[in-house]
Amino acid sequence: MKYFEYIIIGSGQGGTPLASALARAGKPTALVESTHVGGICVNEGCTPTKTMVGSARAAYLARRGADYGINTGNIKIDLKKVRERKRDIVESFRGGSEGRIEQQENLELIMGTAHFTGPKTLEVVTADSARKDGGIVEIEGQRIIIDTGTRPAVPPLEGIEQVPTLDSTSIMELGEVPEHLLVIGGGYIGLEFGQMFRRFGSKVTIVHRGGQLLSREDEDIAAEVLKILEEDGVEVHLQARPVRVESEDPGKDGGVISLFLETDGEVRKVTGSHLLVAAGRKPNTDSLNLEAAGAQPNDRGYIRVNDRLETSAPGIYAIGDVNGGPAFTHISYDDFRILKTNLLDGGNATTEGRQVPYTVFIDPQLGRVGLSEKEAKKAGVEYRVGSMPMSWVARALEVDESRGMMKVLVDPTSEQILGCAVLGIEGGEIMAMIQIAMMAKLPYTTLRDGIFAHPTLAESLNTLFGQVG
Repeated sequence: MKYFEYIIIGSGQGGTPLASALARAGKPTALVESTHVGGICVNEGCTPTKTMVGSARAAYLARRGADYGINTGNIKIDLKKVRERKRDIVESFRGGSEGRIEQQENLELIMGTAHFTGPKTLEVVTADSARKDGGIVEIEGQRIIIDTGTRPAVPPLEGIEQVPTLDSTSIMELGEVPEHLLVIGGGYIGLEFGQMFRRFGSKVTIVHRGGQLLSREDEDIAAEVLKILEEDGVEVHLQARPVRVESEDPGKDGGVISLFLETDGEVRKVTGSHLLVAAGRKPNTDSLNLEAAGAQPNDRGYIRVNDRLETSAPGIYAIGDVNGGPAFTHISYDDFRILKTNLLDGGNATTEGRQVPYTVFIDPQLGRVGLSEKEAKKAGVEYRVGSMPMSWVARALEVDESRGMMKVLVDPTSEQILGCAVLGIEGGEIMAMIQIAMMAKLPYTTLRDGIFAHPTLAESLNTLFGQVG
């Protein structure tokens, strides 16, 4: 049994910087990783997907060359080259992180799958059975941080186990553009991949159970997203419940996949060459043996934590996606900051009241922070609203990227900004500007009356906040 002051299970965007911070503070620390250093973001999420989104946007702009007076000719997609570019960037990010870990004193990286054998003890099964210990490493820690993340979930759909399916990881390893991609799920993963592969040349059909895409968003924002996707040639079925899936002619180029949908009490069939399942994720907790640690999961398998990220077991914490909080890299990194503040700096940081900004990387982007109008109504919060189409933004017109809209909510008494949604060119960046004003507790009139350089996207804030009624 090898003893460490801290053990971190999982090298995600919270666990890795926390391990380095603890080690720099002189705390003997073990970082256990089952697959790849960097977690979901670097290996399967943000980094590879946004790299491929970049390639898809290049294809989109090349096809639109004539709109700008540029004749680009016939556009051909080399998906193997797209995949190679994605892999190179992922390996660069991952390799850089591994190198920093290996050079850090007081930090030991153990590659293997960990499970609890007691409240503070773990057994790590490594891939190297030729080791003297038979590939089994036993470790003990004074404090243990769980950062094991999530994985794609498979919905309980009849026939799905007999049909070849793709998930958000495997779809990025395709070497050829699908002829017709079926997508189950109208959340941000389904929409990003749906639009991406439409731009690569696939016919795309998105199937969503809800009455609108992106269920957390306001209806007007979701309707505008739907309009943009349909303009791009994506077929969308709303209020369509998948009930069965079949594979026909499996010997012919992978066969034809038939997806049966129930809409308004009637069942109909859509067919395609490939099926992407983007209907949620599940936590990587089933192999941890949490019962031995005394940490309690909820009914979905996510680890319960308080606002200090402490589990029900003393000295054991859970950070990142595995604790069921907002599943974003920047939230995982904020979890790191909370634990660093509390464990090393003598502070008392919590998750209470923290902002949760995010960007959906469809094109144009959707950036959002704070309250939506739907959420404000549900909470009984008084508000005033301002909105406008992106076609009112001079810079958007000049670059011929005027699809989308902007929307903001403000407090009628304090005049502080309650939230915003920006669906437009560089929507995430414009959202971040408004978020900074929210962090500084500026009245919305400061942005309404501010002087911004012309012609920039930033000056759209003058017009947007001028619409507040």
